[in-house]
Amino acid sequence: MVAAITTSDVVAVAAFRAALRQFLRRTERIARQSGLTPQRYLLLLMVKGASDGSEQSTVTELAERLQLAQSTVTELVSRAEETGLLAREQSVTDARVAHLRLTEEGERRLLQAFTGLATERSNVREAFVHLDAELPG
Repeated sequence: MVAAITTSDVVAVAAFRAALRQFLRRTERIARQSGLTPQRYLLLLMVKGASDGSEQSTVTELAERLQLAQSTVTELVSRAEETGLLAREQSVTDARVAHLRLTEEGERRLLQAFTGLATERSNVREAFVHLDAELPG
């Protein structure tokens, strides 16, 4: 049996989705103002914000985190490398693996975009809290 949903449940989810969409749109604008495409901003963010805290990543790890095909990520990485935003370093333990890290220019542009989104991150956090408070269990 399907559980009934209330109007307040739908309102809470709709408000959350609106806040999330606003965040994504603002992120796209700020990224472009920082000289990055939205995809490059996300790529740099995922490299710098590697889950292990190392500030580096591999194409395989990025494909997983970005939920994109490895070939797509390889192309994104190559373009970011060509524009001087990423550098590739061969693994010392496995020659088949290359670690990616931000260059100085990549760091500068990521910082510019990231700091420009502080208010939006706060708004999304509030939307999560509100959603959690409104919906049952």
